[in-house]
Amino acid sequence: MRLKLKTPATFQDEIVPKGTQLAGWAALVQALGLHSPVRQPSCVSEKHILGSQREEGGFRVFDKRYQPGDQFTDHLTFALRHENIDLLLLKRAFEAVPKTALEAYVRATPTGTHTRRAWFFYETLTGQTLGIDDAANVKAVDALDPKAYFTGKAKLSRRHKVRDNLLGSGDWCPVIRRTEQLEASTALGLADRAAETVGRTGQHLVTRAASFLLLADSRASFEIEGERAPRNRLERWGKAVLQAGKNALTLEEITRLHSVLIEDRRFVFPGLRPDGVFLGERDHLGDPLPEFIGARPEDLEALCTGMLAANNRMRDDDLDPVLQAAATAFGFIYVHPFQDGNGRVHRCLIHHVMAEREYTPPGMVFPVSSVMLDRISDYRRTLQAHSMPLMDFIEWRPTAEHNVEVRNDTADLYRYFDCTEQAEFLYTCVQRTVEQDLPREIDYLRRHDEAMARIMEMIDMPDRLAQNLILFIRQNDGKLSKRKREKDFSALTVEEVQGLENIVQEAFEGFDADGARIIEVGE
Repeated sequence: MRLKLKTPATFQDEIVPKGTQLAGWAALVQALGLHSPVRQPSCVSEKHILGSQREEGGFRVFDKRYQPGDQFTDHLTFALRHENIDLLLLKRAFEAVPKTALEAYVRATPTGTHTRRAWFFYETLTGQTLGIDDAANVKAVDALDPKAYFTGKAKLSRRHKVRDNLLGSGDWCPVIRRTEQLEASTALGLADRAAETVGRTGQHLVTRAASFLLLADSRASFEIEGERAPRNRLERWGKAVLQAGKNALTLEEITRLHSVLIEDRRFVFPGLRPDGVFLGERDHLGDPLPEFIGARPEDLEALCTGMLAANNRMRDDDLDPVLQAAATAFGFIYVHPFQDGNGRVHRCLIHHVMAEREYTPPGMVFPVSSVMLDRISDYRRTLQAHSMPLMDFIEWRPTAEHNVEVRNDTADLYRYFDCTEQAEFLYTCVQRTVEQDLPREIDYLRRHDEAMARIMEMIDMPDRLAQNLILFIRQNDGKLSKRKREKDFSALTVEEVQGLENIVQEAFEGFDADGARIIEVGE
C-alpha cells in the first residue's frame, strides 16, 4: 500500500528540519491521518549525517541511507527497527489500512524478524487474525528487545514464532525503556539496603520510625492535593497504607481502599464513576477548562480489568517491584476511575505493590509521598508527560452539569503508554527514602532517646514534658526560649536550663535541624 507522503513545514506544532522527510511513526501519522501523538518524531535527511543520526528541534534526523521508501510497510519496518515501540500508534496504523495489506506484507517475507513482530502485534493489539498460515519452523524472535526494554518472561507464540515478553497484553500494556538512569537505579539493591538498615536497628526503634514515616507520608499525600487534613483523616490514610499488600489487588480491593480513604461518602459516588472527570479550572460561567480528562465512564471497567491483569503479569514475571509500582499506579491515575480521591489511591497503589512484593521491610512504609511533595513540580511534570499530549486527541463538550462529555473513542489513549519517565521519577523517590529518610529517622530517634535518658538522670520530669523540652530547644537553635521557659518550665533554675540545653545540643550535634519530621507530643 503506497502512502501519499508529504513533508509539511511543521509537525505537531514543531518545525520540521529543512532538507528532511518524515519517516516511521511520523510519516504514518501524517499520511494516514492517525489521531495519535508521536513522542519523538523521526525524519530522514537528504544528505549524509556524521554519526548516522542527530537530534534537532525535537526530531531524530537520520542519514539519507535510512530513507525507507513510500510503502506503508516501509515506514512500519523503519519504525519497528529504528524507533521506540509505540503500541498506540501501532494499533492506530493497523486499523487505518486494509487487512490485505498486512497479509501481503507477511506473505512476502514470512520468516523476516520485523515481519513476524508486526504480525504478532497486529493480532495481539487488534484481536483480529490474518488469513495466513502459522509461521514456519524458524528461530523465534522477541516482541521487544530485552536490551532496550524491561520485559516480562517470554511466552512463545507458536503461530508467529515470536516470544511474547510484553508487560501486559492487548487489553493493557505499558512500556518501560532501559535508560541509563533506570539501569543504574535497578542495580542499587535498595530493598536489601533498607533491610540492612532495619536489621541493624532495635525493634523498638524500627516500630517508632515506621510510625513517624507513615505519618509523614499521610500528611504529604493530602498536602499534594492542597489539603491540610485533620488527624482522623491522616489515620484513615495510614490504615489504608498499612493494609497495602495484604489482599490481592482486584477491582473490588481498589474500590474498598477508595472507600477507606474517603471519609464523607455522601458526595462521592461509590465505585467507578458514572460520568466524566477532568482536572483544571472553570470559566466565569462554571464550564470546564480542562488540563486533563479521564477515560470515558463506559471504558472504565475494561481498562481497570486490563490494568490489573497487567499488574499480575508483571508481578508473576518478577519485574522489578518499583517498575511494576510505577506502571500500575501511574496507569491508574491516567484512567482516573473515581469521582474523587484518585490521587490518594494512586499513591496507595505504590505502597501496595512494594508491600506485596516484600520490597519494603515488614511494617515499614517508604514515605514516597513526602518526596513527591518536596519535588511537587517534578511530580506534576511527570504526571503530565503522558497526559498532556493526549488532550489534542480528546473530543469533548461541556455538559449541563458543568462537567465534560467525551465524544470520541479514547480507550486506547489510556491503554497503551510509555511509563519510562514515571518509573525514573518513582525510583528517585524510593532511593531518597532508603538512603536518607529511613536512616535519618532512625538516627533522630537514637539521639532523642539518648537526650531523654540524660534529661531523666538530671531531672525527674514526666516523659511528655521532657519530649516537649527537646522539641522546643531544637526548634530554637539549641536554646529554650524565654516564653517557653516562663510558660512550661518556670520551676527550673538558670543552671538547670543551661544543663538541659547542653544535653540536647550534644545529643543532636551535627544533626541537620531540618533532617527529621518532628511532631510535638499531643499534636
